Amino acid sequence: MQTRDLTDSFGRVVKDLRISITDRCNFRCLYCMPAEGMKWVPREEVLTFEEIERITRICVENYDFTGIRLTGGEPTVRAQLPLLVERLAKITSPVTGKTLDIAMTTNGATLASMAFDLKKAGLNRINISCDSLQRDRFAKITRRDQLDKVLTGINAAKEAGFAPIKINVVVMRGVNDDEILDFIEFGRANKVTPRFIEFMPLDADDDWSSDKVVASDEIISTIGSRYAIKSIANNSDPASRYAFADQKGEFGVIPTVTKPFCGSCDRIRLTAEGQLRTCLFSIDEFDLRSAMRSGSTDNDIKAIIERAVGLKWAGHQIGNVNFHRPSRSMSQIGG
Repeated sequence: MQTRDLTDSFGRVVKDLRISITDRCNFRCLYCMPAEGMKWVPREEVLTFEEIERITRICVENYDFTGIRLTGGEPTVRAQLPLLVERLAKITSPVTGKTLDIAMTTNGATLASMAFDLKKAGLNRINISCDSLQRDRFAKITRRDQLDKVLTGINAAKEAGFAPIKINVVVMRGVNDDEILDFIEFGRANKVTPRFIEFMPLDADDDWSSDKVVASDEIISTIGSRYAIKSIANNSDPASRYAFADQKGEFGVIPTVTKPFCGSCDRIRLTAEGQLRTCLFSIDEFDLRSAMRSGSTDNDIKAIIERAVGLKWAGHQIGNVNFHRPSRSMSQIGG
């Protein structure tokens, strides 16, 4: 089967698909969801496993996508998740014959019950979100007192054989910015990789402001004040990666706001109800679910994907006067 690059108008080749498999979550993180009042997508409007597999297969077999990431909401609350992973793991590149690199981002609270099943099904990599190592603070950020369950989930992922395991930390000034070195020490002690993410304007309460952003340079400087570190190659990963001189692990920093990586962005996103987005901050969406359920062919679906990618922005424009905040929160878009 012949494939071709899926290229936008700025010459960026898209190879990565982020798939939100549910908008539901067992946490209520303050930068992601309101405490109450979320209107969930009706279950019949959420993409089925068959529909997710079909879109993934179209992207792989026609454009040789090499990786997908399952997100939410919280993906582990989707029933029979290992079965979806198993289906996706059977899709192979028509160019190399290799299977997909399947990753997942999770809050880890229920991971202990399924880590081994996910690994067996074909999940390759895992990111676990954890924004505080202090129980009271964790409960305040997530509105759930479940830090112990998250830490248990991290251990379960290690025991299941996932490596590397990345710990996503959204750094917010005045909230958890005093824990940067704590997470570094936790990562070195537990052989996991902290990734510090700049706070983005996607919080459900619309409380974001630029003064709450802890810039990547400040994060790196804080870590460098205690440890000898050196920059390492990051390929297409959005994180700037750094290794410790004593070879005891590494960490990453994702400068989404202060140094956006839009110029090398290689991803598109699929919401839980089948809306294709070319950026977290997109205003426009392209309805793949309606197309599939109305009998569209794979070529019809390809045409929608290609049109969407052709209209992909140069960048998100955060901090500029022409920035428009998306009407959806992070949980509704897919992290």
